[in-house]
Amino acid sequence: MNASHTTRRGFLKLAGCASAAAVAGCSTSLTTQRGTNRPNVVVIFTDDQRSDCVGMHPTPLLGMKTPHLDRLAREGAWFESMFVTTSLCSPSRASFLSGLYAHTHGVIDNFTDYPKDLASYPRQLHAEGYRTAYIGKWHMGEEDDRKRPGFDYWISHKGQGKYYDTEFNINGRRRVVPGYYTTVVTQMAVEWLESQAPRDRPFLLILGHKAPHGPFVPEETYRHTYDEVRVPYPASAFDLEAKPRWVTERLDTWHGIYGPLYEFRKDFPDRRPEGVDRFEDFVRSYVGTINSVDDSVGAVYAALQRTGQLDNTVFVFTSDNGFLLGEHGMIDKRTMHEPSIRVPLIVRYPRRIGPGTRIKQQVLNVDLAPSILELCGAGSLGAVHGRSWAPLLADPSAPWRTAWLYEYNYEKQFPYTPNVRGVRTDRWKYVHYPHGDGGPDRHMAELYDLQEDPGELRNLIHDPAYAQVVVDLKAELHRLQEETGGLPDRMPLDEGVKMELPEESIR
Repeated sequence: MNASHTTRRGFLKLAGCASAAAVAGCSTSLTTQRGTNRPNVVVIFTDDQRSDCVGMHPTPLLGMKTPHLDRLAREGAWFESMFVTTSLCSPSRASFLSGLYAHTHGVIDNFTDYPKDLASYPRQLHAEGYRTAYIGKWHMGEEDDRKRPGFDYWISHKGQGKYYDTEFNINGRRRVVPGYYTTVVTQMAVEWLESQAPRDRPFLLILGHKAPHGPFVPEETYRHTYDEVRVPYPASAFDLEAKPRWVTERLDTWHGIYGPLYEFRKDFPDRRPEGVDRFEDFVRSYVGTINSVDDSVGAVYAALQRTGQLDNTVFVFTSDNGFLLGEHGMIDKRTMHEPSIRVPLIVRYPRRIGPGTRIKQQVLNVDLAPSILELCGAGSLGAVHGRSWAPLLADPSAPWRTAWLYEYNYEKQFPYTPNVRGVRTDRWKYVHYPHGDGGPDRHMAELYDLQEDPGELRNLIHDPAYAQVVVDLKAELHRLQEETGGLPDRMPLDEGVKMELPEESIR
């Protein structure tokens, strides 16, 4: 079926049928036939980690060092242009699992669970004989920590969890596990990996970290690592004249630079020059939590090495979305600006990936599911929006997408970001803020030449020299929405940016 004519219902039906067919067609003989020759899969997820928070980045944030992640990249592939199609935790996580856009899988906010009948790459691998485990932060269905379909082994918790002493659901039994979150879930993951040796079946492990989600609490080891590093507000934080009006309206809110900074400020708005001191602590703490994640990657790597499974494992590291640290006057994610949508992706698998591979093409979170399934020689999920990047590993010049769709739906609980629809090409970014109630478009739009202005400082939307570019990108946006089954576009009511705080805790 042509994706351009596939509705959300059609996509769900096809995906569900594909999953059912895989289960029905997966026999013991198939598992035995492929057996232990099939690769294992380990996927490590962080929460809110932007792309420059890895040491191998050309300009790593605060000059941070991540030796274990750097080694993973040296021995495998670093995807230089990895993006999420919705920069919000739950929708993005569902897209990673399913290969679908949020308007199709239905997880459009942080209060919606992953649909129980929707296909995913863990369910597909499980149906084909893989042992499967999920350990750590699930973050789909805020108050529900039950085991989800497709996993044999389950350790998770309700909501965000805590940096210290989280209560976990360990295969149906709840107990508080003392210690620092990153260290605790890493030890759980290592123990599970070691329990799989000797290996009679391939396995899948997904390890979900809390870090670096706020409020940021670094492990004691890294609490003072960046104390001497100065962290001024980014220059773009004050260059807002050409930005949409809502950007300046939210400067004093939860998602603005003068707001509470995830509880780092008790009194706000804080526009005093001294306010930057709390901003500096905020950014230093954010980065400090990632150093512990790097240690976690090293521990999992060592466990795979000890059990003789390292080179037979597709080892993936990525994050659910990026994070704005003052750029454009913003804190948090949700918007289509680069720090919000761009995340790390590192993959090690010696059978298919040469050391030091660099992939420059734009890959998306919806691509992970079809890519893992192809690398594992598994059945597909049917009609999905993503595509496997496995061919790029062998031929970096292989045909690939030239544009992609971004979407974010307004949340009444966090009314500081309007509806967002946009298109990004290798050179251009067009962002539209449609008013959800059909009223006047009070939010304007943005156009950036990423080749000449990678920091998105010069909004060209009203420059007559780029009028035809805008026309072309609007047409491309409509084409992508139609192709992915996103039309008609049912956006929630956008009430505009509000200055008051919601009762719910920030997410």
